[in-house]
Amino acid sequence: MALIVQKFGGTSVGSVERIANVAERVARARAAGDDLVVVVSAMSGETNRLLALGRDVAAEQAPHPRELDALVATGEQVASALLAIALEARGVPALSLLAHQIRLRTDAAHTKARIRTIDDRPLREVLAAGRVAVVAGFQGVDEEGNITTLGRGGSDTTAVALAAALGADVCEIYTDVDGVYTTDPRICPSAQKVPKISYEEMLELASLGAKVLQIRSVEMAMKHGVVVHVRTSFTDAEGTVVTKEDESLEAIVVAGVALDRDVAKVTIRGVSDEPGLAATLFEALADAHVVVDMIIQNVSEDDRTDLTFTVSRGDVETARPIAERALGEKKRGEVVVDTRPAKVSIVGLGMRTHAGVAAKMFRLLAAAGINIEAISTSEIKVSCLIAEARGEDAVRALHEGFGLGAPR
Repeated sequence: MALIVQKFGGTSVGSVERIANVAERVARARAAGDDLVVVVSAMSGETNRLLALGRDVAAEQAPHPRELDALVATGEQVASALLAIALEARGVPALSLLAHQIRLRTDAAHTKARIRTIDDRPLREVLAAGRVAVVAGFQGVDEEGNITTLGRGGSDTTAVALAAALGADVCEIYTDVDGVYTTDPRICPSAQKVPKISYEEMLELASLGAKVLQIRSVEMAMKHGVVVHVRTSFTDAEGTVVTKEDESLEAIVVAGVALDRDVAKVTIRGVSDEPGLAATLFEALADAHVVVDMIIQNVSEDDRTDLTFTVSRGDVETARPIAERALGEKKRGEVVVDTRPAKVSIVGLGMRTHAGVAAKMFRLLAAAGINIEAISTSEIKVSCLIAEARGEDAVRALHEGFGLGAPR
């Protein structure tokens, strides 16, 4: 008997028929003797519908984040109750559970909260009683008892966190794709499904725009050694296993190409070049929960310099006034925001031991006539900021140039 955590995304529970399909799959696993904790997202489109309602009611004002969390968390409550009802109708004992019932505690950062603790006793009691625990994903509660949410894709993080807390044998993430691919098949039809990928590679791909798993879920899986199996809920095909690195994974120089369109470039031009500027700026951004990616500072001239950094487009209106305050009281210089770039990246464990990978990437982009605006690197990835209009061209050039279309 295995203890399995299964997570089903919004498309998997997007209709009554699809909820019935999930219930049949869960029932088969339960009949095989496995203990099951099932995490569900809201039905597809429901979170967007609820957010739109909140914006409409708020009129010209931005809805308060606390109330937005209370609003959108209802989507997962509905989905978990419906799945529990569907399981009971098939003779499978089940119980739907919300975040406060499993004591999933988070910080108070509404709309992007982080998990602090989970009390696994309520779940173990449900399993010991022979029932399937159906948990509403995406949501938590803070120390004051307020409902919080974990950000887009947060149900992945819920599932991995529960798998870690329970010591589950595997965490199965069911979605509308059948695994992790070398790149987006919609952009590059020759993309291949990857049977196994390391936590480090998946973490980079998730942070660089791959939408298969939420980045925080991968971080948590790596920290706690949770084996994650990404697969589709529509067939029984094997998907992609995300696990610790081994020699076979290190032999692959480039594992995938990612394109991130959710990029904005913020440039502070002509700011005073003095000690502490960068620390003050980026501390303020961190305090505002703005995640910064690329950072570029030009050589100083006449004690003035240009400082550029990138954020997600949704954080622009938070980052802009913080950047403007960095200009100081005299307001010398200006803040310029560009929401038209994209970021293309290559990722692979083998880059640690193979020279010339970055140079080859630059040559491939140059041959395609694609200009590079900024570059960032790590041990296992190289990212280039380019014009969004050339993003898909860049993906195809790199995917073909690194030979990722060949079956593995």
